[in-house]
Amino acid sequence: MAATSSFAKSVTLHDVAREAGVSLITASRALSNPDVVSKATIERVRRAVEVTGYVPNLLAGGLKSKRSMTVAALVPVISVPQFLPTVQLLTEELDRAGYQLILGQTGYDRARESALLDAMVSRRVDGIVMAGLMNTERAVERLRRLRIPVVETWDLTDRPVDMLVGFSHVKVGSAVAGFFLGRGWRRLAIATADDQRGAQRREGFISTVGRDVPTAVVGAPSTVRSGRQALAELLARDPAIEAIYCSSDALAEGVLIEARARGIDVPGRLAVCGFGDADFAAHLEPSLTTVRIDGAQIGRRAAQMIVARCHGQPVDERIVDVGFGIVERASTGG
Repeated sequence: MAATSSFAKSVTLHDVAREAGVSLITASRALSNPDVVSKATIERVRRAVEVTGYVPNLLAGGLKSKRSMTVAALVPVISVPQFLPTVQLLTEELDRAGYQLILGQTGYDRARESALLDAMVSRRVDGIVMAGLMNTERAVERLRRLRIPVVETWDLTDRPVDMLVGFSHVKVGSAVAGFFLGRGWRRLAIATADDQRGAQRREGFISTVGRDVPTAVVGAPSTVRSGRQALAELLARDPAIEAIYCSSDALAEGVLIEARARGIDVPGRLAVCGFGDADFAAHLEPSLTTVRIDGAQIGRRAAQMIVARCHGQPVDERIVDVGFGIVERASTGG
């Protein structure tokens, strides 16, 4: 066989067919519909692809079939542990159906979200999955006009852009407040990131408590460092705080570290609850009470919805509430 360097920079399927010693249509079938070609021929074509360095033009093929076989997923920040199971199952389910995932990070920035949506639509993605609700009305109208399937996740509304898999952040905050009050704690506080979903959980917390509570607000995404700073700020406001709800497990980890540095016993003197049930939450000292969300189920259901719509199949349940649960561990005496 000829060496790779003998081919022009722009290698075509004609070059692959010539290298494999087959017709153009046979080479095409070996790559796009291998079930109708013999194994020996497939192997010859695959070797030719390796030798020539041929890269199939998936966009050109997609334009003919009106499918790109790609789905875009937009998340605030991929490093946030709570989103990882969703992205993983979304990737696996889409791959099983023959689709590839394109991932974008909005950085909690509406302008960046809008720009990313424009870029994904321009690349003719077959569907879009959002971590959260879409914030840009112009983008929403464009997606509806183009009839691109959309699944919003990690939130809840009765008026989604298209489809939704998520839960109520307001109810999460309310449930944590009820949990604290049920334990007899009255000197409560909140450490929260400044994103919209964190604000919703605070709203639910305050509503159930029936009064405002000291709140430390940090920039999103929250970190261990910001958790330490949040506890220092809250103790300066009320040294007798009995329980703190944190909008993320990373924030709660910082609170635990700062409490230990100050000689504050958890949970004897101070109870701490996080959000997300990250992998490390059960292995902290003390282990962290937190709110568990089934992120894997969110990713799986979102992928199934997108694939069904791409295949022209009906989606019977357009809004799926996966709920949540409080996992009690040592940081609250559990």
